[in-house]
Amino acid sequence: MEATLQAEKRDGRGKNEARRLRASGRIPAVVYGTEKDKATEISVDPKVLLRILHSEGGVNTLIGLEGAGLAGGRKVLVKEYQLDPIDHKLLHADFFAIAMDKMLVVTVPVVLKGEPKGVKQQGGIVDFVNREIRVESLPSDIPEHIAIDISELMLHQGVRVRDLPQDGKWKAVSDPDTMIVHVVPVKVEEAPAVEAVAAIPGAAAAEPEVIKKGKKDEDDEKPEKKDKK
Repeated sequence: MEATLQAEKRDGRGKNEARRLRASGRIPAVVYGTEKDKATEISVDPKVLLRILHSEGGVNTLIGLEGAGLAGGRKVLVKEYQLDPIDHKLLHADFFAIAMDKMLVVTVPVVLKGEPKGVKQQGGIVDFVNREIRVESLPSDIPEHIAIDISELMLHQGVRVRDLPQDGKWKAVSDPDTMIVHVVPVKVEEAPAVEAVAAIPGAAAAEPEVIKKGKKDEDDEKPEKKDKK
């Protein structure tokens, strides 16, 4: 998935500049990789960027940055972004420039399709262990998600990374033994164990011995009385 984002060059730094930008309806941002050992400081429209982040491609959406002296609409991916903890508005974003002919390793969400036979016929439940995996691909071939058909899974069966279908556009690079999803039995809560003595009719429970610390036996505490003459 691709999108376009207008960028403006910015020269100022610091909290005051950031507040000024946000008051004007923009947020500060940085692009890494446009020049060696140098970052390009820009500002972008947070509403447009938020729509991109909430799209199906999410952070893996290929963005064409236009303006700010970035010739030809430089292609970037979102590296990091900062949200306000209260109202969840975008505060800052970092991008990294990419080369369209070089492979990238990105994290892609997994989507499940179908209802397993192990659920319908055997009463199991789906345990979705890992909802993302890492894949390697060219920037233009990054998948929005990886769909797994789990309709044939029976109880105690699952899908690991090594079981994923091969795709000519991307390659899974997560550990092949990583479990993605499996069908497991429903856990049954065990009833608390009953004391064996309760099973014997007429049996009386033994009184627990109470030990009081810090107090001597009364006879030990009373001093020996001597006869007065």
